[in-house]
Amino acid sequence: MRIVSLVPAATEIVAALGAADDLVAVSHDCDFPPAIRDRPRVTRSVIDPALPAAAIDRAVRAALPTGALYAVESLAPYRPQVVLTQGLCSVCAPADDDVARAVADLPGPPRVVSLDPRSLADVLRDVRTVGAVLGLEERAAALVARLEARIAAVRARVAALPRRRCALLEWIDPPFCAGHWNPELVALAGGVELLGRPGADAAEIAWDAVCAAAPDVLVLACCGFDVSRTLAELPALRARPGWDALPAVRTRAVWAVDGTAYFTRPGPRLVDGLELLAELLHPAGDAVIPPGAVASAV
Repeated sequence: MRIVSLVPAATEIVAALGAADDLVAVSHDCDFPPAIRDRPRVTRSVIDPALPAAAIDRAVRAALPTGALYAVESLAPYRPQVVLTQGLCSVCAPADDDVARAVADLPGPPRVVSLDPRSLADVLRDVRTVGAVLGLEERAAALVARLEARIAAVRARVAALPRRRCALLEWIDPPFCAGHWNPELVALAGGVELLGRPGADAAEIAWDAVCAAAPDVLVLACCGFDVSRTLAELPALRARPGWDALPAVRTRAVWAVDGTAYFTRPGPRLVDGLELLAELLHPAGDAVIPPGAVASAV
């Protein structure tokens, strides 16, 4: 089967199902697993990702009314039978109208599968959906079973531990609280998410709200940023009034994590993010943390 994936999470799901060789083209953001990095790219962003976080935020707000955050190249050379996209977030993938135009004149036409997860259960559902589309139902069921077992193991490990007051931010200039599945991950990991709501969109919040919440643990999981990119943005956060008074800062419990890999892409690696969160909230000392996944931010 010839698959074009327009979103990194879908690419990761296909690869986790053992069908990476069927990916004939991917989005400009697709970088995992490493084996797919040589595939042709059929999208591009109109916003320079090297801009400072505040400038990226301004550019996104300016572009959103026109829906022109991403361009989709011609898919004709790749003759896709399946095109994977998502309708969840207009900031994270091409607009539905652009995808429709890209496939309108293709022979077949290809089957367009749009994923729209808002919870961890929805992500597991999407694994099953992609498995069914690709004729890999048994592999999808086995993958979901493994992920569910890991989720259950985290839940069991933290069940008797005190809940820790946590704020997970998906952007830091300006601050955005956690949305969709991330507040759920905090709860499963043994925390109380103070600012975000499960299933709701990530949303801009006032810095005063962060200070008022007084988190004991602050996790910086910026959308599209790895650890080093997040650390580069920290001066703007540290300069805000009240930073030094935050309980998380006073106890050195502020963490920059790889948001791109483990928190903002709704694919199998969210479970890696859950395991990482559990270790940050309730250190056990025996967790295997991937290199580059987390760094102290104080």
